[in-house]
Amino acid sequence: MPAITIRPARKEDSARLAEFIHGLADFVGDECVVTPEAIERHLFSERPAAEALIAEYDSKPEGFALFFPTFSTFQGRPSLYLEDFFVNPKMRGKGVGLAMLVRLAQITQERGYCRLDWAVLDWNTRAADFYKRLGAEAIEEFTMYRLTEEALATLTA
Repeated sequence: MPAITIRPARKEDSARLAEFIHGLADFVGDECVVTPEAIERHLFSERPAAEALIAEYDSKPEGFALFFPTFSTFQGRPSLYLEDFFVNPKMRGKGVGLAMLVRLAQITQERGYCRLDWAVLDWNTRAADFYKRLGAEAIEEFTMYRLTEEALATLTA
């Protein structure tokens, strides 16, 4: 039986993480300009902006999860936000994604955080169905907003 291993990403994984992120961007149809250098600078510096997990299937990297702490003001406790989650298409349905989510749930509990949050694109029903089977609930009364770099510059001008 093939072994699935979930481990923290290391500095030497920067190029692989950039490849995974480009694969995710291709999947969702979005532009991606991330480089291994940017990953190294922001994830493996003295003050990392986020953390990542690497999922290995038979010792071969096949997916990643990128996450960071947030804070729930209503709970008065930190929470974990899953920014990106990706499994190589040929590996989907083999337990890799489930193993990563289990590890993320464990990290959330180990740190004493109150919850694990993430967003799913509306059209990605396969992912939404997977998350619902795990017990995740859609929070449909919220709409996500974003200020891009251009909008930030306009706002602060």
